[in-house]
Amino acid sequence: MIVLGIALLLVGLLAASRGAVDIPVSDAVHILIFGAANDTQSLWRDILLEIRLPRVLFAIVAGAGLSIAGATMQALFRNPLVEPGLIGISAGGALGAVAAIVLTAGGLAVTAPAAFVGSLLATAAAYAVGRHMAGVAGILLAGIAINTIASSLIGVLIYLASDAQLRNLTFWNLGSLAGASWPMLAVLAPWTLLCSLWLLRQWRVLNALLLGEREAHHIGFDMVSVRRKLVVVTALIIGPLVAATGGIAFIGLIVPHLVRLLMGPDHRWLLTGSMLLGALVLTVADWAARVAVVPAELPIGLVTGLIGGPFFLWLLTRARRF
Repeated sequence: MIVLGIALLLVGLLAASRGAVDIPVSDAVHILIFGAANDTQSLWRDILLEIRLPRVLFAIVAGAGLSIAGATMQALFRNPLVEPGLIGISAGGALGAVAAIVLTAGGLAVTAPAAFVGSLLATAAAYAVGRHMAGVAGILLAGIAINTIASSLIGVLIYLASDAQLRNLTFWNLGSLAGASWPMLAVLAPWTLLCSLWLLRQWRVLNALLLGEREAHHIGFDMVSVRRKLVVVTALIIGPLVAATGGIAFIGLIVPHLVRLLMGPDHRWLLTGSMLLGALVLTVADWAARVAVVPAELPIGLVTGLIGGPFFLWLLTRARRF
């Protein structure tokens, strides 16, 4: 935990210092602590405080939220290959956000609630349909169907969008943190933190689920209530983040699995470690997206997809081998 925390601090500082305009790390630290000492540092201060720092902090918030949501879903379904996107949470959130962008005036105040409602409805549908099959396979198969339906509906909305909306949707669908700002952080950071803290307190029931749902029920947990609460809180995290960031794939899959390999399955540490490593991974991915094709910028969803796709295939081959 200490190593992850120090690494996150250093990477965040480096990410805030590097970009189209490189700022020496020593000057960045001086500016953040003491303020600007000359005209050059005044320019750097504006870049740091108005552009870079909100974006780095937003990457930390989004990475932590996506990762703890993924770890929770993997525990709930007792499957390390599950992430919110596989059971419809992300697709439902994307559908809600796209509908808000195309059919209303847009804005975070509209897209975030719409994304949450879409995430919650998609997850509820996956659970309602999938519970008729034994085990977790039914919910995952229902999630695949819901993802397909949501993608088709998003396609219909894109067809109805204007040229300006279409450009915004195309870039949003690939994922980006470019819209980060202090007002956005003021809304999303406390929201994500409160929901994540609630999930952190559920480590006992998540550990009990490692034994199986029936065993957890015999221990004394009301699994019907627990399952509903976990799904709702996960949707509360994913929905607004999807509305703000667009499509960022595989963070909720890769990070919890890596932390589980490093720290073991105890959710008392797994959830916190997932938040720290998720924040670190997304900060690095956003840094790479900003500097890879300077002065242009790669969508961050492309970066996480190029990393996460091969990793997912490696997980499948590893699971088959063992």
